[in-house]
Formats: sequence, structure tokens, C-alpha cells
Amino acid sequence: MGKRCAFIGLGVMGYPMAGHLQKAGHKVTVFNRTQIKAEKWVEEYSGNYGATPAEAVNDADFVMVCVGNDDDVRSVFYGDDGLLVNLKSGAVVVDHTTASAELARELEKAVKEKQGAFLDAPVSGGQAGAENGVLTAMLGGEQQTFEAADELFQCYAKTRQLMGPAGSGQLAKMVNQICIAGVLQGLSEGLQLARKVGLDPEKLISAISQGAAGSWQMENRYKTMWESHYEHGFAVDWMRKDLKIALAEADRQGVSLPATALIDQFYADVQKMGGSRWDTSSLLARLEK
Repeated sequence: MGKRCAFIGLGVMGYPMAGHLQKAGHKVTVFNRTQIKAEKWVEEYSGNYGATPAEAVNDADFVMVCVGNDDDVRSVFYGDDGLLVNLKSGAVVVDHTTASAELARELEKAVKEKQGAFLDAPVSGGQAGAENGVLTAMLGGEQQTFEAADELFQCYAKTRQLMGPAGSGQLAKMVNQICIAGVLQGLSEGLQLARKVGLDPEKLISAISQGAAGSWQMENRYKTMWESHYEHGFAVDWMRKDLKIALAEADRQGVSLPATALIDQFYADVQKMGGSRWDTSSLLARLEK
């Protein structure tokens, strides 16, 4: 039997994620701040849409949220039209937004006060991963809540890992973004040198990608980086938002992240070049400027 679901936020990630739920036989009602996007989703997937978050979650057993940042999340949870107003007792609320661990703990408390259960579940894999249903989800919350929702996660996440209590998923996503930033800076510097010395990029990547230098970024981004094509993928603006969260958490914990802080400033340079919506691999464009 399909589950009654609500999906709040139909951006480049949420739109296909909600679609996978609907195609799997679940009964999905969506909400998006721009209603025309919700209407388009309904036309494509034959689900329903609500005019407010509160309306969308009416009678839903599972509520998924995927919006922009902490403030965006609070805007759909709280207030007269917020999802908490209409949250069904026993419902599971899942926040797929990449946000702060502090917010995750706050939301778990708020949802429990409504007799619901909460998971923070940021995802990795980008737009392509969402469209192909092969995202990685890092989750924080209780084991029984994870088990109750895992059937739904399987619709769009190939890998799902419960990391610990509420906030742990967000902490894991911070580590994920720190690692990506470092890999992309190294790849950018390597490709810059390769171009200067006249190496063939295909032969180079064929040689080094099978060894210790290999990475997803190398396999999937070296060609577009070499061709200076960045109008795709995970935007620099989004990465800077994520790194800001990671750096703030590190500061709270007394942890030094010197390379991450430096690369964050490199991304600021890319923004100044007009690359706010370029893919994060555009660090190479900064070096070649």
C-alpha cells in the first residue's frame, strides 16, 4: 500500500525526489513557494499540491522537506501556515535540506511536541543523483524512525546511513562538503599544470584515475573542467552556503579548518567572476583567469 506523503520544496533536488515517490505508488501532495512549479509537478506526476505547507501535510504519514537554508526551513515549519500546525500525530518528518545541526535538534524537539518523529537527512549526489534516484542520504535521528521511513528513502537514495541522534546527518554532510572542496581544489591545480605542460587530458585521467588519485570528481568533472564548461551541477552559491555551516560548526567545536576556509574564499573569487551558479568544479576557472 502506498504511503500518504507530503513533499515541501520542489527545487532541482526536491522536484525529482517527490516524483520518485509518486512513481513508486505513494500518494504525494507537494508544496512549493512558487505555485506554478507545484502545478507543473502535478501535471507531470499526477499527484496533488497544497497552497500552504499546512495544507500539504494534512493527513500525511510522512513529510519530506527540501528547501534552501535554515531560515527557509523555519519558514515552512512554523507560523499559521507552517507544517507543524497540521502535523498528524505519529507522522514522520524528514528534513532533506542541508542545514545546521542546531536546527535539526530544534526541529526534532518541535516535532516531538506534536507527537511526531523527526530525521535530518541531507543528501549528496547533486541534481543528476536526484533525477536518477541514486542519492546518498546521511541521517540523524532514532533507529525506529529510520526503519519506518527507509522504504521511502529507497525511492531516491541508493545509499542510506543512520549516523546517530538528531543533527548527526547534518554533521556528516558538513564533512562531505569539506572533502569535496579539498578534492576539487587539488583536481583544479593538477589540471592547470597538465594544460601548461601539454599533457593529453584523456590519457592523463586514464592513467591516474585508477590509482590513489582517483575520485568521483575526477571521473565526472575533468572533461567539463578542461573545456571550461561550468553551466551545470552543484552551484558555487550552494557550496558556499554549505561551507559556511561547516566552518561555523568547526568554530563552535574549536576545530581548525584552514584549507576549507581558504577554498571558501576561492569560491568567493569565483562568485566575483560571475560564477555564482557555476558548478563547484569552476575553481579551475579562477586559477586560469
